[in-house]
This record gives sequence, structure tokens and C-alpha cells, in this order.
Amino acid sequence: MPSTLPGKPGTLAPAPALGGTVEHRTRLFDRRRSTPGAARKFIEEALTSWGRTERFDDVQLCTSELVTNAILHGASAGGRVLVRVTLDDIQVRIEVHDSGDATPRRRHVADTADSGRGLLLVSAVAEDWGVEERQGPGKCVWAAFHHSVAPGC
Repeated sequence: MPSTLPGKPGTLAPAPALGGTVEHRTRLFDRRRSTPGAARKFIEEALTSWGRTERFDDVQLCTSELVTNAILHGASAGGRVLVRVTLDDIQVRIEVHDSGDATPRRRHVADTADSGRGLLLVSAVAEDWGVEERQGPGKCVWAAFHHSVAPGC
């Protein structure tokens, strides 16, 4: 579960500082139904080129959930979603930026509900996640995944 800002219950704290960025890639995607799949492919290409595939399934799942939330709840009609993946010496971080102002929150949903479990999955799989304000409109929702010291095979 992400940490909250002191004195601001329900406001998620920004991510801890990265340990010296090694690599990063960023791509803009149009708000479309196909965007989550395209974002997963983008992340796959980056992680594979960096030799960091040991947390691949976890990162892919969280990418899908965060991008889907941005498409459904964050980006305005005709808007775009920015996806960034960053690798440093201790973690892989996925960021999804959109133009929406609402802060995403984990929800408790009925067992029979068809949706509403995205951030619950992110909380269960990522080491940490949160929301950061951006300059200008919108927000950044991120998830971080620790990786091994040596690159994967």
C-alpha cells in the first residue's frame, strides 16, 4: 500500500527518489481502446533491450491497469496518455501521466463486480505505487518494482 502525505489523509505521497537513473523511455499514446496493449508492447521492448525481464509479468500487469485507468478515468476525450519507464540500480518504475485531476484510490468491490480491482492488483504486485502532481494539469500514477542486481537473462 502506498504511503500518504503527513497531515493529508488520503493524499498519496510521491515516490522515493530513484537510485541514479540508468535508462528511461517515454512515449505518448492516444486515448484509444488499443492503448493498454500498445503500452505493454512499449514496456516489453524497453525491458528486453535493457536485459531486465525478471519482473516482466508484474510490470506488464501494472502497466495494463494504470494505462486502462488513465484511458477510462483520466484522459479527456481526444486526449493523450504519457507512459514512461525508468530503470535505475534498484528498481524499474512505470509512470502513467494523464490530464485528469481526480486522485485514484483503491476501492473495495463486491465479489460479483466486473471492475474496480485495478489498483488492488497494483498494490499486490508492485513494491510501491502512488500519485504525483504535475506542473500544469493532470497527474502521474506510478508503480515501482525492485529488480536483481545483475541483469536477467
